[in-house]
Amino acid sequence: MSSLTYDLTLAGLSVGSAAALTGIGLIVTYRATGVLNFAHGAIAMVCAFVLRQCVVEWGWPLWPAAALTLVFLAPAIGVALERLVFRPLAVRGGDPAQTLVASIGVFVLLVGGAALLWGQGARDDAPELVPADPWGQLAVVLVLATGVGAVIRWTRFGRELRAVVDDRRLAVLGGIDADRVAAAGWAFGSFTAGLTGVLLAPYVRLDPYGLPLLVMEVVAVAVAARMRSLPVAVLVALGVGVAQSQLTRLHPSGWGGPLLQSAGANLFVVALLVAALALPRVGTRDALPRTASARVATPPGAWIVAVVLFLLPLGFAGSDLHTSVQVPALGVVLLSLVVVTGRGGQISLGQAAYAGLGALFTALLAAGRFPGLPRLPELAALAVSVVLVAPLGLLTGWPAISRRGLALALATFAVGVGVSRFVFAQPYATSDLGLGRPAGFDGDRAYYVLELVLLLAALLATRALRRGRTGRALAAMRDHEAGASAAGVRVPSLKLLAFVAGAALAALGGGMLGMGLRAFDPGAYDPVRGLLWFAAVVVLGADSTLGALAAAALLVGLDAGARGGVAAALIGVLAVLIGRFPGGPYEAWRTATGHLRSRRPTELTELGARVRARARPWTPPAAGRRMPVGATATPGPGRGIGIAGVVAAPAGEGPASPRSAVEDSAAPRGQRAAVGGRSLRGATGTGGAAGPSGRRPAVPAVLVVRRLRARYGGFTALDDVTLDVRPGQVTAVIGPNGAGKSTLFDCLAGTLRPAHGRVLLAGRDITRLPAHTRTRLGIARTFQQLSVFPSLTVAENVRVGAEQGRVTDPGAVDRALRLFDLDGLRTLPAAALPTGTLRRVELARALAGGPRLLLLDEPAAGLDSAEVTAMARVLKALAADGTALLVVEHDLDLVADLADVVHVMTAGRIVASGPPGHVLDGAGP
Repeated sequence: MSSLTYDLTLAGLSVGSAAALTGIGLIVTYRATGVLNFAHGAIAMVCAFVLRQCVVEWGWPLWPAAALTLVFLAPAIGVALERLVFRPLAVRGGDPAQTLVASIGVFVLLVGGAALLWGQGARDDAPELVPADPWGQLAVVLVLATGVGAVIRWTRFGRELRAVVDDRRLAVLGGIDADRVAAAGWAFGSFTAGLTGVLLAPYVRLDPYGLPLLVMEVVAVAVAARMRSLPVAVLVALGVGVAQSQLTRLHPSGWGGPLLQSAGANLFVVALLVAALALPRVGTRDALPRTASARVATPPGAWIVAVVLFLLPLGFAGSDLHTSVQVPALGVVLLSLVVVTGRGGQISLGQAAYAGLGALFTALLAAGRFPGLPRLPELAALAVSVVLVAPLGLLTGWPAISRRGLALALATFAVGVGVSRFVFAQPYATSDLGLGRPAGFDGDRAYYVLELVLLLAALLATRALRRGRTGRALAAMRDHEAGASAAGVRVPSLKLLAFVAGAALAALGGGMLGMGLRAFDPGAYDPVRGLLWFAAVVVLGADSTLGALAAAALLVGLDAGARGGVAAALIGVLAVLIGRFPGGPYEAWRTATGHLRSRRPTELTELGARVRARARPWTPPAAGRRMPVGATATPGPGRGIGIAGVVAAPAGEGPASPRSAVEDSAAPRGQRAAVGGRSLRGATGTGGAAGPSGRRPAVPAVLVVRRLRARYGGFTALDDVTLDVRPGQVTAVIGPNGAGKSTLFDCLAGTLRPAHGRVLLAGRDITRLPAHTRTRLGIARTFQQLSVFPSLTVAENVRVGAEQGRVTDPGAVDRALRLFDLDGLRTLPAAALPTGTLRRVELARALAGGPRLLLLDEPAAGLDSAEVTAMARVLKALAADGTALLVVEHDLDLVADLADVVHVMTAGRIVASGPPGHVLDGAGP
């Protein structure tokens, strides 16, 4: 027994050493570049194939071939990737979404290229670089980990590496050669990938798909180390390797025996699931924002062409028709990615798992082998499988509530790998399992007609998720998650809806694919396929149903020949180029053809001409002209736009309404009191504010904040903050950067939960309520960084605020548009507008929800002086109408002109409070 334990320990150390090498390479690459290299396993596979080619096919001596592969080829691959793929992304600011897609694109490209060069079959004759004795491998791992750790911690290069990761542009300004640092990181990471592949190849299946997936499974060791600690990665790798090896001696019995035995044989997959789903999130700073651009319109006639092409196979026969049967089914699967990623803005690398479950459940139900359910006809089995798989979308939807970016990508990938290993690879679930076609649709042509009907239903369902209130809410969440939550969108519920709908569509497509092939093939739903599908949908238009259909046709049509890998290679090339052409192939084609055209005077497009004609600066209206609001003044805070008319009248001309607050702002600055060199309001002011003699007495506060504390790690961002905000009053918060103003807004809006204290809205404790619930109770917020939704039009942006704020007045949107002089821009996409106009769009959206409290974070940012003046008039009118305003602003002149009460914050505390004349005397330069 002791001899067996010793032998198993040695075997586990060998596997753990290879996993540790992967962890070291991933961590070094991440720390040098900020990129989680999804292509690590593909690089390992390519190096293993090259070494085999040199030694087995060409007869080279082992060590010279190994030196060529590991010392020259592997680092050269890393340097080439950094120079050609990732450096352009980093220099342009590094949109993390594009970086992730580019990394997956490299993976897909290398896998497809290897399949083209060496075929898709497995090789079992890879040369052994070191003996099976693990001590040599372990020594290599320990030396590498110690050396790299010492370099990162104690050398100048290590300090430069950390600086580049923290802020590449700032590091460059400090004199650091960021390109050299990133290239060195990529070279070393690729070297460790090559070494991993060469060491593993003799003992595992060497093929273009198996080895890359095996290497990516052990990414768990890097995740467990939080992508930072090399010692932790090495210890976790060795521990999991030894534990997995020791568990092979167990042979549990009973119905759960095969599953437990599979878990023991795939302990790295279990570790990946635990690390991705349970451990603290990695890559939080690498959230994946959507590029601020409008959706590219579908070229005219494209749908007609698509319909003709999808009807064309009805005239095929034989193998051509049999191959075409796969296209509509795969199209439905890819539509699930359009829903999750294109519409919902969520990363999902595990859709192949849901497609496979749809096919598996359909086969089990049709065969009468599904526990607890009778045998069903094929079409009924397909429908029931969709119903069964849809709730399983919560496996990836639930982590998405609290995860974004790389953390979500890892979680969805882990779920896909787990389903593949613990469900599809189990003989008790898939052995002797066939899958027929529905009665009356047994022939390829009849079944293709049925597929077209189901594809049409999937297209209509996908379209329904784009239209109406739900479609606008999904687009808002995709474009700016925090802004959508602030507008009242129930972001957690909407994420779950996207993943559940995506799982249902993937299950439908998977079942259709299985019936088309007349069998359940686990290899058709491999996790690598999920990466390929994700890359294909993203590069061909994640938000385009037509792009998903084109991707399905390409993936099936290009790989229909004798050699596979063509489609993967093409999709990989397109994904790699996404950094240079973020708009996708259509945008790249337009750019290329534009360069080939003869030189001629530059002309504005139709959209550009419309923007130029309409997007004029927001200037105060002419004397006596009323800005049409169209609503009667409503006493108290109200739940709608209740301004009786905003009038910009010159000095001496009376206001248009007794409730208007513009008579004060319209007076010349010289007629208002000046304190400390700053212009302040005179005695008229806004209604309901406490202040000098002559003002109306204060009314009860609509927002009460008591002893609020917030911490980030060991740093106290807010320390016993107490303040009141009253209706009809403008309350301002000023202070230096880092004083805690934005943290205060986050606590009040619900995006950050305070560690201590209470927040009351109209007497109700809202301290623990989420952001969207607070919005529906009457809190609206704007952001220092614009939170508009670029893929929506101006009117749709404002409508999101009204719909999610549950305003039933149909004229609320129109009034908000007119109030901010946006009526002429209502049909233009927000992405086409300048910053000043977008600031007004954000304010109009916040106001359309009928808030009782407005939280304005630097509302004057990006506005010129005329726009600031006009905005100030509107804000004063809102306060006069009973709305409570809490403003964070660095422009002290604007604060003096607007505020009734000013609070000064420093180091998370309020150090001074009072009327602006009293407080700002000591705040000036």
